[in-house]
Amino acid sequence: MVKSLSPFVLSPPTAEARERCAAQLIAGADRVRQMTAFVGLDGFVDEILHVVDKRQSADKYVRLPTIAKLAERLAAAAGRSTNVECVSQLTKLGGNGPIMANALASFGVKVTYLGILGYPNLHPVFAEFAKRAEVHSIAEPGYPDALEFEDGKIMLGKHQSLKQMTWDNIKSRFGQDKFAACFRSSNLVGFVNWTMLTAMSDIWSAVLQEICPSMKGARRRLFIDLADPEKRTKEDVLRALELIRAFQKYFDVTFGLNEKEGQEIGKALGLNIGDHSAEGLLKLCQDIHLLVQVHTLIIHPTAYALASGPDGGFIVAGPFAPQPKITTGAGDHFNSGFCLGQLLGFSTDQCLLTGVTTSGFYVRRGQSPRIPDLAAMLRDWPRG
Repeated sequence: MVKSLSPFVLSPPTAEARERCAAQLIAGADRVRQMTAFVGLDGFVDEILHVVDKRQSADKYVRLPTIAKLAERLAAAAGRSTNVECVSQLTKLGGNGPIMANALASFGVKVTYLGILGYPNLHPVFAEFAKRAEVHSIAEPGYPDALEFEDGKIMLGKHQSLKQMTWDNIKSRFGQDKFAACFRSSNLVGFVNWTMLTAMSDIWSAVLQEICPSMKGARRRLFIDLADPEKRTKEDVLRALELIRAFQKYFDVTFGLNEKEGQEIGKALGLNIGDHSAEGLLKLCQDIHLLVQVHTLIIHPTAYALASGPDGGFIVAGPFAPQPKITTGAGDHFNSGFCLGQLLGFSTDQCLLTGVTTSGFYVRRGQSPRIPDLAAMLRDWPRG
């Protein structure tokens, strides 16, 4: 772990830091089971696919390993056309919200989820999630194809139903009073996937005007993740940032970004985004934090994560998996782990450690960890 911007070599967390985090997680497990979270508002049925490089037989093939290799194949087909074969690996619940909420429920948090998971009936892929959490849906889910590679993923989305996630539909199909009750009482509120939910800014604006002014009691935590904003206009992004800043009046807001999203937000804010080193990303994180003025700002690349919080700027290396079992949902698991640390009152560096451990467990096992799983991985840190 490294604080501030002094020169450093990024190295794994120390055994002492990992043991301290593991012990605090185990000690806080009973408290976690008394905590509540209200998360939304998206929902997808993800089909995880591998792209075939060479077909050896009807049952065997060699996988195309990297996005760059796919790009080369597609570029070579320009003006001629080509055939790309995909092989389904599994179909699973998807969306930033359901994945994050499902992970929080695995920790023991009492989760209420509002999203687009099937309407009037839930899609079967969300059945197990609905056993772990109180789930409400007001529209059909999206149906993305997730092309997974060793160095990342490409999401090919079919998003016609997402436009039904609006404030009017929330009020008519879920209820404004129910929404307000969940929003005002939960220890953690999570708004994720702003990019794909084109009415999200309008929903945020309505919540700020109609619900927030009457909130009472202690400050609680609000987590916001935009998802990749590249396809949204600069004006849309800047409006979203103003709304996020406005929520800080009522909540301790944590704004989460992956590396690409951090670059996009930095660009929209006119910041220097040319330094892609770990130190450069931490400087970008702190610069965004100064302008957006929320409680905590996170940027999480694949091999490490960094944050700017009220106690300073930190970088924590994760248990990087060179050949992950799954990558779709890794960032959402990081977010859930980071929020778990915040709910337990951890320092920013410990929240980062909880986040990277949660993500590291998930990409290796293909399932969400429980708190004992996190403690075990912290104590037996994987080397590759």
